[in-house]
Amino acid sequence: MKDLAGKTAFAIRAVSGIGLGMQLANAASIHFRTAAAFLVTFRALANRRTADVAFTVVLLGPICTGSVGFLCAANSQAAALTNSQSNVITAYENAVGRFKSILNERRLQINSGQRLPHLPGQALYLARNDMISAYKDLTDALPEKIGKPNKFGIPPAYFDSENAPLLDEYRNLFNIMQAAPADAQASATPFNDAVDLGVAIGRAKGLNAANAEVAGRISLGIFFAETNGKQNIGNARSDTYKGSLQTGVPEDRNGQRRWARIKNAIAAFDPVLVARDDKEEARIGTLDHRLNHWTAVRDGIMNAHADVFPQIPAIVQVLPRSIDQMKLFELIQIIPSPTKSALHSSDLLNYRVSDHRIVGYLRNNNIFAFGKNDRSRNSATFREILEAMWLFTGVFERALAKFSEIRSQ
Repeated sequence: MKDLAGKTAFAIRAVSGIGLGMQLANAASIHFRTAAAFLVTFRALANRRTADVAFTVVLLGPICTGSVGFLCAANSQAAALTNSQSNVITAYENAVGRFKSILNERRLQINSGQRLPHLPGQALYLARNDMISAYKDLTDALPEKIGKPNKFGIPPAYFDSENAPLLDEYRNLFNIMQAAPADAQASATPFNDAVDLGVAIGRAKGLNAANAEVAGRISLGIFFAETNGKQNIGNARSDTYKGSLQTGVPEDRNGQRRWARIKNAIAAFDPVLVARDDKEEARIGTLDHRLNHWTAVRDGIMNAHADVFPQIPAIVQVLPRSIDQMKLFELIQIIPSPTKSALHSSDLLNYRVSDHRIVGYLRNNNIFAFGKNDRSRNSATFREILEAMWLFTGVFERALAKFSEIRSQ
Protein backbone atom coordinates (compact mmCIF):
# COMPACT_ATOMS: atom_id res chain seq x y z
CA MET A 1 0.00 0.00 0.00
CA LYS A 2 2.89 2.35 0.77
CA ASP A 3 4.44 1.80 -2.66
CA LEU A 4 1.15 2.60 -4.39
CA ALA A 5 0.64 5.65 -2.21
CA GLY A 6 4.11 6.90 -3.06
CA LYS A 7 3.62 6.42 -6.77
CA THR A 8 0.22 8.05 -6.63
CA ALA A 9 1.49 11.06 -4.72
CA PHE A 10 4.37 11.55 -7.13
CA ALA A 11 2.12 11.28 -10.16
CA ILE A 12 -0.27 13.82 -8.68
CA ARG A 13 2.56 16.24 -7.94
CA ALA A 14 3.93 15.85 -11.48
CA VAL A 15 0.59 16.44 -13.14
CA SER A 16 -0.38 19.37 -10.92
CA GLY A 17 2.90 21.16 -11.63
CA ILE A 18 4.30 21.12 -8.10
CA GLY A 19 8.07 21.03 -8.50
CA LEU A 20 7.72 21.00 -12.26
CA GLY A 21 9.78 24.15 -12.79
CA MET A 22 12.63 22.70 -10.77
CA GLN A 23 12.57 19.47 -12.76
CA LEU A 24 12.56 21.32 -16.07
CA ALA A 25 15.38 23.61 -14.97
CA ASN A 26 17.52 20.65 -14.02
CA ALA A 27 16.70 18.95 -17.28
CA ALA A 28 17.62 22.06 -19.26
CA SER A 29 20.98 22.17 -17.57
CA ILE A 30 21.67 18.52 -18.19
CA HIS A 31 20.72 18.72 -21.85
CA PHE A 32 22.08 22.17 -22.71
CA ARG A 33 24.42 20.92 -25.40
CA THR A 34 21.75 18.73 -26.89
CA ALA A 35 19.34 21.64 -26.95
CA ALA A 36 21.90 23.88 -28.67
CA ALA A 37 22.47 21.30 -31.38
CA PHE A 38 18.73 21.04 -31.89
CA LEU A 39 18.53 24.82 -32.22
CA VAL A 40 21.09 24.77 -35.00
CA THR A 41 19.18 22.04 -36.71
CA PHE A 42 15.98 23.99 -36.43
CA ARG A 43 17.51 27.12 -37.96
CA ALA A 44 18.90 25.14 -40.86
CA LEU A 45 15.46 23.78 -41.52
CA ALA A 46 13.54 26.98 -40.90
CA ASN A 47 12.86 27.69 -44.57
CA ARG A 48 11.93 24.16 -45.43
CA ARG A 49 8.44 22.77 -45.44
CA THR A 50 9.58 20.08 -43.03
CA ALA A 51 10.54 22.62 -40.39
CA ASP A 52 7.48 22.03 -38.27
CA VAL A 53 8.00 18.26 -38.30
CA ALA A 54 11.68 18.61 -37.49
CA PHE A 55 10.92 20.98 -34.61
CA THR A 56 8.40 18.55 -33.20
CA VAL A 57 10.91 15.69 -33.25
CA VAL A 58 13.60 17.88 -31.70
CA LEU A 59 11.30 19.11 -28.92
CA LEU A 60 10.08 15.68 -27.89
CA GLY A 61 13.49 14.04 -28.01
CA PRO A 62 15.15 15.49 -24.92
CA ILE A 63 11.95 15.72 -22.84
CA CYS A 64 11.31 11.99 -23.15
CA THR A 65 14.86 11.01 -22.20
CA GLY A 66 16.86 11.33 -19.01
CA SER A 67 15.43 12.74 -15.76
CA VAL A 68 12.72 14.85 -17.36
CA GLY A 69 11.69 11.93 -19.49
CA PHE A 70 9.92 10.57 -16.42
CA LEU A 71 7.28 13.26 -16.95
CA CYS A 72 6.07 11.40 -20.02
CA ALA A 73 5.74 8.22 -18.03
CA ALA A 74 4.20 10.09 -15.09
CA ASN A 75 1.57 11.70 -17.29
CA SER A 76 0.77 8.33 -18.83
CA GLN A 77 0.57 6.65 -15.42
CA ALA A 78 -1.54 9.47 -14.05
CA ALA A 79 -4.03 9.06 -16.87
CA ALA A 80 -4.20 5.30 -16.27
CA LEU A 81 -4.56 5.82 -12.52
CA THR A 82 -7.37 8.29 -13.08
CA ASN A 83 -9.26 5.64 -15.05
CA SER A 84 -8.65 3.13 -12.28
CA GLN A 85 -9.80 5.61 -9.65
CA SER A 86 -12.95 6.30 -11.59
CA ASN A 87 -13.72 2.58 -11.87
CA VAL A 88 -13.29 1.77 -8.18
CA ILE A 89 -15.21 4.86 -7.08
CA THR A 90 -18.11 3.95 -9.37
CA ALA A 91 -18.06 0.35 -8.17
CA TYR A 92 -18.18 1.46 -4.54
CA GLU A 93 -21.00 3.95 -5.12
CA ASN A 94 -23.01 1.25 -6.89
CA ALA A 95 -22.39 -1.22 -4.05
CA VAL A 96 -23.54 1.29 -1.44
CA GLY A 97 -26.64 2.01 -3.54
CA ARG A 98 -27.52 -1.69 -3.80
CA PHE A 99 -27.07 -2.18 -0.06
CA LYS A 100 -29.33 0.78 0.71
CA SER A 101 -31.92 -0.47 -1.76
CA ILE A 102 -32.13 -3.94 -0.18
CA LEU A 103 -32.20 -2.46 3.33
CA ASN A 104 -35.12 -0.26 2.31
CA GLU A 105 -36.90 -3.14 0.61
CA ARG A 106 -36.68 -5.40 3.67
CA ARG A 107 -37.74 -2.58 6.01
CA LEU A 108 -40.77 -1.84 3.83
CA GLN A 109 -41.72 -5.52 3.69
CA ILE A 110 -41.46 -5.88 7.46
CA ASN A 111 -43.27 -2.67 8.33
CA SER A 112 -46.11 -3.39 5.90
CA GLY A 113 -46.50 -6.99 7.00
CA GLN A 114 -45.56 -8.42 3.62
CA ARG A 115 -44.34 -11.98 3.34
CA LEU A 116 -40.55 -12.09 3.23
CA PRO A 117 -38.72 -14.07 0.56
CA HIS A 118 -37.10 -17.40 1.40
CA LEU A 119 -33.88 -16.79 3.38
CA PRO A 120 -34.45 -13.04 3.48
CA GLY A 121 -31.10 -12.33 5.06
CA GLN A 122 -28.97 -13.77 2.27
CA ALA A 123 -29.41 -10.89 -0.15
CA LEU A 124 -28.71 -8.43 2.68
CA TYR A 125 -25.59 -10.33 3.70
CA LEU A 126 -24.22 -10.42 0.16
CA ALA A 127 -24.98 -6.73 -0.40
CA ARG A 128 -23.22 -5.79 2.83
CA ASN A 129 -20.19 -7.85 1.83
CA ASP A 130 -20.16 -6.26 -1.61
CA MET A 131 -20.12 -2.80 -0.04
CA ILE A 132 -17.23 -3.67 2.29
CA SER A 133 -15.36 -5.37 -0.55
CA ALA A 134 -15.82 -2.41 -2.88
CA TYR A 135 -14.57 -0.02 -0.21
CA LYS A 136 -11.47 -2.18 0.36
CA ASP A 137 -10.79 -2.13 -3.39
CA LEU A 138 -11.23 1.65 -3.30
CA THR A 139 -8.78 2.17 -0.44
CA ASP A 140 -6.30 -0.23 -2.04
CA ALA A 141 -6.33 2.02 -5.11
CA LEU A 142 -6.63 5.28 -3.15
CA PRO A 143 -5.09 4.87 0.33
CA GLU A 144 -5.90 8.49 1.14
CA LYS A 145 -9.58 7.47 1.22
CA ILE A 146 -9.00 5.48 4.43
CA GLY A 147 -11.04 7.29 7.05
CA LYS A 148 -11.45 7.35 10.80
CA PRO A 149 -12.14 4.39 13.10
CA ASN A 150 -15.72 3.16 13.45
CA LYS A 151 -17.76 1.89 16.37
CA PHE A 152 -17.88 -1.66 14.97
CA GLY A 153 -14.13 -2.17 15.18
CA ILE A 154 -13.92 -2.82 11.43
CA PRO A 155 -10.51 -1.75 10.06
CA PRO A 156 -10.96 1.71 8.45
CA ALA A 157 -9.52 0.40 5.18
CA TYR A 158 -12.62 -1.82 4.89
CA PHE A 159 -15.39 0.45 6.06
CA ASP A 160 -16.35 4.11 5.77
CA SER A 161 -17.52 5.23 9.22
CA GLU A 162 -20.10 7.52 7.59
CA ASN A 163 -22.04 4.39 6.64
CA ALA A 164 -22.42 3.24 10.26
CA PRO A 165 -26.21 3.85 10.15
CA LEU A 166 -26.46 1.30 7.35
CA LEU A 167 -24.86 -1.42 9.48
CA ASP A 168 -27.09 -0.43 12.41
CA GLU A 169 -30.13 -0.98 10.21
CA TYR A 170 -28.60 -4.22 8.92
CA ARG A 171 -28.36 -5.55 12.47
CA ASN A 172 -31.85 -4.33 13.37
CA LEU A 173 -33.35 -6.13 10.39
CA PHE A 174 -31.53 -9.36 11.22
CA ASN A 175 -32.76 -9.16 14.81
CA ILE A 176 -36.30 -9.07 13.46
CA MET A 177 -35.84 -11.73 10.77
CA GLN A 178 -34.03 -14.12 13.14
CA ALA A 179 -36.28 -13.68 16.16
CA ALA A 180 -36.72 -16.79 18.28
CA PRO A 181 -39.77 -18.87 17.29
CA ALA A 182 -42.86 -18.74 19.46
CA ASP A 183 -42.24 -22.23 20.90
CA ALA A 184 -38.64 -21.51 21.91
CA GLN A 185 -37.75 -22.00 25.57
CA ALA A 186 -35.71 -19.09 26.88
CA SER A 187 -33.45 -18.98 29.92
CA ALA A 188 -33.45 -16.25 32.54
CA THR A 189 -29.65 -16.61 32.75
CA PRO A 190 -28.45 -17.28 29.18
CA PHE A 191 -24.89 -16.00 29.66
CA ASN A 192 -24.32 -17.77 32.97
CA ASP A 193 -25.62 -20.98 31.39
CA ALA A 194 -22.97 -20.89 28.68
CA VAL A 195 -20.22 -20.29 31.23
CA ASP A 196 -21.44 -22.89 33.72
CA LEU A 197 -21.79 -25.57 31.06
CA GLY A 198 -18.36 -24.80 29.64
CA VAL A 199 -16.71 -24.98 33.06
CA ALA A 200 -18.45 -28.24 33.98
CA ILE A 201 -17.63 -29.90 30.67
CA GLY A 202 -14.03 -28.71 30.95
CA ARG A 203 -13.70 -30.23 34.43
CA ALA A 204 -15.23 -33.48 33.19
CA LYS A 205 -12.59 -33.50 30.46
CA GLY A 206 -9.81 -33.31 33.06
CA LEU A 207 -9.04 -29.58 33.23
CA ASN A 208 -8.01 -27.98 36.52
CA ALA A 209 -10.05 -25.10 37.92
CA ALA A 210 -8.10 -22.35 36.13
CA ASN A 211 -8.27 -23.98 32.71
CA ALA A 212 -11.92 -24.92 33.24
CA GLU A 213 -12.54 -21.17 33.65
CA VAL A 214 -10.95 -20.68 30.23
CA ALA A 215 -13.34 -23.30 28.83
CA GLY A 216 -16.27 -21.40 30.33
CA ARG A 217 -15.06 -18.11 28.89
CA ILE A 218 -14.58 -19.67 25.47
CA SER A 219 -18.07 -21.19 25.58
CA LEU A 220 -19.56 -17.77 26.25
CA GLY A 221 -17.51 -16.40 23.35
CA ILE A 222 -18.90 -19.03 20.99
CA PHE A 223 -22.45 -18.13 22.06
CA PHE A 224 -21.73 -14.48 21.19
CA ALA A 225 -19.99 -15.35 17.92
CA GLU A 226 -22.87 -17.50 16.70
CA THR A 227 -25.80 -15.34 17.78
CA ASN A 228 -24.38 -12.06 19.12
CA GLY A 229 -25.51 -13.26 22.53
CA LYS A 230 -29.17 -13.74 21.55
CA GLN A 231 -30.73 -17.04 22.61
CA ASN A 232 -32.83 -19.42 20.53
CA ILE A 233 -32.66 -17.41 17.32
CA GLY A 234 -33.42 -18.65 13.83
CA ASN A 235 -31.22 -18.10 10.80
CA ALA A 236 -32.24 -15.75 7.99
CA ARG A 237 -29.55 -17.20 5.72
CA SER A 238 -30.00 -20.94 6.25
CA ASP A 239 -32.70 -23.55 6.77
CA THR A 240 -30.18 -25.87 8.44
CA TYR A 241 -28.86 -24.00 11.46
CA LYS A 242 -30.75 -22.54 14.40
CA GLY A 243 -30.63 -22.07 18.14
CA SER A 244 -28.22 -20.53 20.60
CA LEU A 245 -25.18 -22.21 19.06
CA GLN A 246 -26.53 -22.38 15.49
CA THR A 247 -26.24 -26.12 15.05
CA GLY A 248 -27.89 -28.48 12.61
CA VAL A 249 -29.98 -31.48 13.64
CA PRO A 250 -27.14 -34.04 13.27
CA GLU A 251 -24.75 -31.87 15.31
CA ASP A 252 -27.31 -31.42 18.07
CA ARG A 253 -28.07 -35.13 18.29
CA ASN A 254 -24.39 -35.97 18.37
CA GLY A 255 -23.99 -33.51 21.23
CA GLN A 256 -26.84 -35.18 23.13
CA ARG A 257 -25.16 -38.59 22.87
CA ARG A 258 -21.82 -37.23 24.04
CA TRP A 259 -23.43 -35.41 26.96
CA ALA A 260 -25.09 -38.61 28.13
CA ARG A 261 -21.64 -40.24 28.37
CA ILE A 262 -20.21 -37.64 30.77
CA LYS A 263 -23.32 -36.58 32.69
CA ASN A 264 -22.69 -38.94 35.63
CA ALA A 265 -19.11 -37.73 35.93
CA ILE A 266 -20.37 -34.14 36.19
CA ALA A 267 -22.99 -35.15 38.76
CA ALA A 268 -20.19 -36.30 41.05
CA PHE A 269 -18.73 -32.79 41.41
CA ASP A 270 -21.65 -30.50 40.38
CA PRO A 271 -25.02 -32.06 41.28
CA VAL A 272 -26.72 -28.66 41.12
CA LEU A 273 -25.84 -28.27 37.45
CA VAL A 274 -27.09 -31.78 36.65
CA ALA A 275 -30.35 -31.05 38.49
CA ARG A 276 -30.77 -28.01 36.26
CA ASP A 277 -30.06 -30.22 33.26
CA ASP A 278 -32.75 -32.69 34.29
CA LYS A 279 -35.22 -29.82 34.59
CA GLU A 280 -34.43 -28.51 31.10
CA GLU A 281 -34.59 -32.00 29.59
CA ALA A 282 -38.07 -32.46 31.04
CA ARG A 283 -39.05 -29.03 29.78
CA ILE A 284 -38.00 -29.64 26.16
CA GLY A 285 -39.27 -33.24 26.11
CA THR A 286 -39.42 -34.60 22.56
CA LEU A 287 -39.17 -31.20 20.87
CA ASP A 288 -36.13 -30.05 18.95
CA HIS A 289 -33.41 -29.52 21.58
CA ARG A 290 -32.25 -26.43 19.71
CA LEU A 291 -35.44 -24.67 20.83
CA ASN A 292 -34.25 -24.73 24.44
CA HIS A 293 -31.32 -22.45 25.25
CA TRP A 294 -29.73 -24.73 27.84
CA THR A 295 -29.85 -27.92 25.78
CA ALA A 296 -28.83 -26.09 22.60
CA VAL A 297 -25.67 -24.67 24.22
CA ARG A 298 -24.90 -27.94 25.98
CA ASP A 299 -25.24 -30.05 22.86
CA GLY A 300 -23.36 -27.55 20.71
CA ILE A 301 -20.36 -27.49 23.05
CA MET A 302 -20.35 -31.26 23.38
CA ASN A 303 -20.57 -31.76 19.61
CA ALA A 304 -17.75 -29.49 18.46
CA HIS A 305 -15.63 -28.26 21.35
CA ALA A 306 -15.57 -30.61 24.33
CA ASP A 307 -13.01 -32.98 22.83
CA VAL A 308 -10.64 -30.05 22.28
CA PHE A 309 -10.95 -28.70 25.84
CA PRO A 310 -8.12 -30.97 27.12
CA GLN A 311 -5.76 -29.03 24.82
CA ILE A 312 -6.58 -25.67 26.42
CA PRO A 313 -3.37 -25.57 28.53
CA ALA A 314 -1.26 -25.92 25.37
CA ILE A 315 -3.47 -23.52 23.41
CA VAL A 316 -3.09 -20.83 26.07
CA GLN A 317 0.68 -21.11 25.74
CA VAL A 318 0.55 -20.48 21.99
CA LEU A 319 -2.36 -18.01 22.13
CA PRO A 320 -2.18 -16.08 25.41
CA ARG A 321 -4.83 -13.52 24.35
CA SER A 322 -8.36 -14.53 25.32
CA ILE A 323 -9.80 -13.20 22.04
CA ASP A 324 -7.41 -15.33 19.99
CA GLN A 325 -8.44 -18.40 22.01
CA MET A 326 -12.07 -17.64 21.21
CA LYS A 327 -11.24 -17.18 17.54
CA LEU A 328 -9.56 -20.58 17.44
CA PHE A 329 -12.59 -22.30 18.97
CA GLU A 330 -14.87 -20.46 16.57
CA LEU A 331 -12.78 -21.94 13.76
CA ILE A 332 -13.59 -25.36 15.22
CA GLN A 333 -17.21 -24.37 14.65
CA ILE A 334 -16.52 -23.23 11.05
CA ILE A 335 -13.79 -25.60 9.78
CA PRO A 336 -13.52 -28.35 12.42
CA SER A 337 -11.29 -30.88 10.68
CA PRO A 338 -8.54 -28.49 9.50
CA THR A 339 -8.51 -26.75 12.89
CA LYS A 340 -8.11 -30.01 14.77
CA SER A 341 -5.36 -31.05 12.34
CA ALA A 342 -3.58 -27.76 13.01
CA LEU A 343 -3.86 -28.34 16.76
CA HIS A 344 -2.28 -31.77 16.37
CA SER A 345 0.57 -30.38 14.28
CA SER A 346 3.84 -29.20 15.77
CA ASP A 347 3.25 -25.61 14.64
CA LEU A 348 -0.32 -24.38 15.01
CA LEU A 349 0.16 -20.84 13.75
CA ASN A 350 2.12 -21.83 10.64
CA TYR A 351 -0.16 -24.73 9.69
CA ARG A 352 -1.40 -23.93 6.19
CA VAL A 353 -4.86 -24.54 4.73
CA SER A 354 -4.79 -24.93 0.93
CA ASP A 355 -8.04 -26.74 0.12
CA HIS A 356 -10.17 -24.33 -1.93
CA ARG A 357 -13.34 -25.72 -0.33
CA ILE A 358 -12.05 -24.86 3.14
CA VAL A 359 -11.06 -21.38 2.03
CA GLY A 360 -14.59 -21.06 0.65
CA TYR A 361 -16.05 -21.95 4.05
CA LEU A 362 -13.88 -19.25 5.61
CA ARG A 363 -15.14 -16.67 3.10
CA ASN A 364 -18.72 -17.65 3.81
CA ASN A 365 -18.02 -16.75 7.44
CA ASN A 366 -16.50 -13.31 6.84
CA ILE A 367 -12.86 -14.40 6.68
CA PHE A 368 -10.93 -13.37 3.54
CA ALA A 369 -14.29 -12.25 2.20
CA PHE A 370 -13.68 -8.59 1.44
CA GLY A 371 -11.85 -7.01 -1.49
CA LYS A 372 -10.18 -8.52 -4.52
CA ASN A 373 -6.87 -9.05 -2.76
CA ASP A 374 -8.43 -11.00 0.12
CA ARG A 375 -10.74 -12.98 -2.13
CA SER A 376 -7.89 -13.97 -4.44
CA ARG A 377 -6.32 -16.03 -1.66
CA ASN A 378 -6.27 -19.77 -2.22
CA SER A 379 -4.40 -20.68 0.97
CA ALA A 380 -3.55 -19.26 4.38
CA THR A 381 -1.77 -20.15 7.59
CA PHE A 382 -3.69 -20.19 10.86
CA ARG A 383 -1.79 -17.09 11.91
CA GLU A 384 -3.15 -15.32 8.83
CA ILE A 385 -6.63 -16.72 9.40
CA LEU A 386 -6.74 -15.50 12.99
CA GLU A 387 -5.56 -12.05 11.90
CA ALA A 388 -8.28 -11.98 9.21
CA MET A 389 -11.03 -12.64 11.78
CA TRP A 390 -11.27 -8.94 12.63
CA LEU A 391 -15.04 -8.95 12.21
CA PHE A 392 -15.25 -11.25 15.26
CA THR A 393 -13.10 -9.05 17.49
CA GLY A 394 -15.87 -6.72 18.65
CA VAL A 395 -18.17 -9.67 19.37
CA PHE A 396 -15.55 -11.37 21.51
CA GLU A 397 -14.80 -8.14 23.34
CA ARG A 398 -18.45 -7.99 24.37
CA ALA A 399 -18.25 -11.62 25.47
CA LEU A 400 -15.19 -10.86 27.60
CA ALA A 401 -16.96 -7.90 29.18
CA LYS A 402 -19.96 -10.09 30.00
CA PHE A 403 -17.71 -12.81 31.44
CA SER A 404 -16.01 -10.27 33.70
CA GLU A 405 -19.43 -9.03 34.79
CA ILE A 406 -20.57 -12.56 35.65
CA ARG A 407 -17.45 -13.33 37.63
CA SER A 408 -17.65 -10.06 39.54
CA GLN A 409 -21.16 -10.81 40.82
